[in-house]
Amino acid sequence: MTEYEVPPRWIVHLPTTLTSVDGARALAEALRDSLGHVTAIEFGETTLSEEDRQFVRTRVWCDSHLPGGARCALPTDHPGGSCQAGPGRP
Repeated sequence: MTEYEVPPRWIVHLPTTLTSVDGARALAEALRDSLGHVTAIEFGETTLSEEDRQFVRTRVWCDSHLPGGARCALPTDHPGGSCQAGPGRP
């Protein structure tokens, strides 16, 4: 690897026993709330998928870039123009 190449990032797939997208979304939010201080986790990129359809992913948070380098922490389908940074999100 040269000095200009970026090393690959790794994705952790965390299967659950949850049977609804709402339950999976709530778990993702609880994980973000409790582990948000861990800088190695990029919660803004969180997606959900059914176990046997992992190629079809649903984004959890908007994660748009905001002034000052913050990112939107509202749900991905929030009304336009109302983005806001979440607590502790650079």
